Parts: sequence; structure tokens; C-alpha cells
Amino acid sequence: MKRSRIGISAIALFSASALALAGCAASEPAADGDTAAIITTNGSEPQQSLIPTNTTETGGGKVITSIFAGLVSYTADGDVENEVAASIESEDAQSWTVTLEEGWEFTDGTPVTSDSFVTAWQYGALLSNAQSSSYFFDNIEGFSYDEESELTGLEVVSDTEFTVNLINPEADFPLRLGYSAFMPMPEAAWEDLDAFGENPIGNGPYMLDGEGAWQHDVQIDLVTNPDYDGVRTPVNGGVSIIFYTSQDAAYADALGGNLDILDAVPDSAFETYESDFPERSVNQPAAIFQAFNMPYYLDHWSGEEGELRRAAISMAIDRQEVTDVIFQGTRTPATDFTSPVIAGHSDSLAGAEVLEFNPEEAASLWAEADAIAPYGDTVFDLAYNADGGHQAWVDAVVNSISNTLGIEAVGKAYPTFADALNDRDAKLLTGATRAGWQADYPSLYNFLGPLYVDGAGSNKEGYSSPEFESVLAEGASAATVEEATAKYQEAQEILLVDLPSVPLWYSNVTGVYADTVDNVVFGWDSVPLYHEVTKD
Repeated sequence: MKRSRIGISAIALFSASALALAGCAASEPAADGDTAAIITTNGSEPQQSLIPTNTTETGGGKVITSIFAGLVSYTADGDVENEVAASIESEDAQSWTVTLEEGWEFTDGTPVTSDSFVTAWQYGALLSNAQSSSYFFDNIEGFSYDEESELTGLEVVSDTEFTVNLINPEADFPLRLGYSAFMPMPEAAWEDLDAFGENPIGNGPYMLDGEGAWQHDVQIDLVTNPDYDGVRTPVNGGVSIIFYTSQDAAYADALGGNLDILDAVPDSAFETYESDFPERSVNQPAAIFQAFNMPYYLDHWSGEEGELRRAAISMAIDRQEVTDVIFQGTRTPATDFTSPVIAGHSDSLAGAEVLEFNPEEAASLWAEADAIAPYGDTVFDLAYNADGGHQAWVDAVVNSISNTLGIEAVGKAYPTFADALNDRDAKLLTGATRAGWQADYPSLYNFLGPLYVDGAGSNKEGYSSPEFESVLAEGASAATVEEATAKYQEAQEILLVDLPSVPLWYSNVTGVYADTVDNVVFGWDSVPLYHEVTKD
């Protein structure tokens, strides 16, 4: 049977009057290619095993969202549609009732039930399980950052119904439920979670192509799930995600006809990619924010001295020149901590002048910091992953910092994204680190809570501000979209003073695809909708 779907926009869902998700029948996708054809695309080795509640980076995220189906999913424009859910309803935005469509199964043949969601969420939220997505459950009753506590706000009513009681009202709660942290997990997962993470059993449009489908550091092979009957029914036979050590290598394969879709054009091809792939390229806004962070555990980067140095570093960067010269118009200098494609974005926050190139003020602030504690001959390094095409902009940024402040500033390359994340997680950084963010769901809160709340899984550099968290919480529980947006903007004005992250620019998705494929659509979050791609 066909699953229900909706077409409620993210902004409508966030209003207090839109407290339910329900829908009409899904339409069949067009299939004018070979339904057995395998699509090839680029990716990166997942940092962790493929456990939904422990996957927060893009390499693993591409896989998780392909092999699992959550309560809702997102359209190319960021609209929300029901997937496993038949309805998600509330009268007060605090007590929610979730009803599931009947007939869903995991690829091992076991049913998807309310317990499939509740048990997975309980595991993800429990402090001792140390799941990187645990903070996504922080508004459900019983959640704790500090002590072992189950989510008392979850209750299974029947195989197809469960309830969620929140600590505070949250009108856009359903909006987050398409993110990987909220995916269901089968009973088999709990028999051997380590083994499951290597060969996960999902309920989504794709599944792993048997044992050995995940060739670590090489690729992962997915094939269509023949029993999937949701809103993302594939029109192809599967997807092979190839892990490249550089974007240049991936681009060369795309040029040579050995890669169907590339979702990140290297800077070396910015001047030629549109002519290299006539009518088969995109350059469109996406919910991607780029920045770099300075860990609070390093000398010189906390307290009053740290605040001065962070502002000085920010003002020492000529963002406009970097986006013009290095990125050829595929980036836009940042004016806040979110993205222009998200409702509520602002280019006029109080304090945003700290994001403008001001070499004189930068040098003055640096001198004030030196009066507190001399920086001396300490080298400022900026860590980045070499497999992500970042060297050119890193070189430009550190040169700008060095020339403006008169210090030695260098780039520090890690071979892979996973290597860079491992040192961040282990708090082994010696300087700044690249810190991009691709939205999990289309909301201002998603750019703020996961990154800057103390204890959140992606707050890796140790920022803590009770004032920021208080204002953020007021926004999350606001009754209207206008009130919430005002609070989220106020929270960002606190960040502009503290600068736990130094905003750089917003990214467009710049992608290309070969003449081997058609119907290629890049989503609001920059990820292609693989299930819609046709191949002869």
C-alpha cells in the first residue's frame, strides 16, 4: 500500500497552528531508465559504525538516510512529508501522539513498530551510551546531560501508536523527526550492536548489498529494498558511494565517465565545471554553514584574552576576497551562524561587524590580548581534511591572518575527514579546526543547539554559556514563529560576542552529473535525491 505524504512547508509547520502531520497518497515516481542500474556518487568513509543515533557527519549520513526511513522525510525544497508516520498530532505542542502506518517492515522481515522507535530513542538518549546524537532528545521528559536517566516522556500505546511528552512546548518538534537520530531500529540490532553497525538492517529505500558491501576506505554498495513502499521509491537499482581521498580525483572520474554524480566540485574546477558539464551542473544555495573553531582548552583562547583574540582573528579575514577569488561566486560571506535558505536568517544582527574585514581593529584587539598574556612565537594553525578540497581557502585565510596580525599562521592537513574528527573528539587539536555544518533539518535551531549547547554532541571545542542556552530555550518553546525567530537571533548576538565559532561563509551546492544519468535533483541540504535518479 502507498504511504501518506504531506506538503506542509517547514515555516508553516513551525507555526503554533500547525500541530499535526497527516497527508494524502504518494504519487508514483517517473521511471524512464533502467530500474536495475546502479548509480555511482562520491562520499567519504563514515567516522563511526552505522548506528543512526551515533552518526552526525556527512559521510555516514548519506548512508543512514538511504537505508532507513523515519517518521517523516524531506522533499528537495525542505518541505516535510510523512513516511512511516500516518500522523503526528498535538493540541498543545508539548504532548504528541504518533500513529504509524501499518505494514512497514525491516529488510530482515520483522515489523516496524512503535517499540522500534522508542527503544532506539531510549538508547540514543542514555548518557552511558555516549551517542553523538543524544542531544537531539534533550527536550523529551527524562533527558539528562549529567546523569543516567531514561526518557520518561516516551510511552508505547500499541504496535502502531506511541506518545511523546516534551519538557517544553515545541511547535516544530515534528520537523526534526526525519533526521537520522530518530530512525527506528530492529530487534536484531540489540543482539550485537557492533555487528549491526557494520551491516545495518534498515527499512528505507535502499539496503546494503550483502556481506562485504561496506569496503572500508573504498566504497559502500547499496541496492534497492524490494519491500519498500514509501514516498522515496527508487527508480534505479541502487547506489554505490565511492570514498575519494580528494575532490580532484572525484572530478577527474566524473569527467572520464567513471562517476555519475559529484556533489562537491573542487575549487580547481570552479572556472570550468559549467562548460565541462553543459546543462549538467548546479550552483544553488544550500543549508551549509562554514566556519572554524578555536578550542577553549588551548592556551590564549578562553576568558577575556580569548574573546579579544577571537574577534581579532575574525576581523583579520577578508571573506569577500576569498569567496570571489577562491570560490568564484559559489560562496557568500557569512552574516550570522545559520543559512540564507532557512527562514529567519538575518544579515543585520547586532555585533555582526565582527565578521567584516577590519585589519586596523584586528591588530588593535590582538595587541590588547597580548597585554593580558603575550602570544609570543606560538604558531596559529588551522586544521582541515585534505579529502574535502579545503586547502586553497585555508591557505588564503591563514595568509590573511598572518599578514594582518604579524603572526605565523599555517594550515594543518589531515588525510581524511574521519582523521580530523577523531582528533577533535579526542581534544588533541593544536589550533583552530574547520567546522562546517550541513543542516539536519530545516530550522534555525538546528544550526544553534547541536553546536553551541554545553554537552551537545557537535559542541566539540568546549563552549559553555548559560545566557546563550537560556535565550535559545526561550526560542524553542515560543508560541509563534515570530517570537522564536527573535529569540534565535538574540541568541546569535551572544555568539557574535563570544565567537565559539568564527563564521566564514555560506556554501552553495556545486555539483555535476554525467550524461549517463538524468532526473538529478540536489536537495535543500545539498544531498542529491538518489531515489529519483534514472540511468540508462
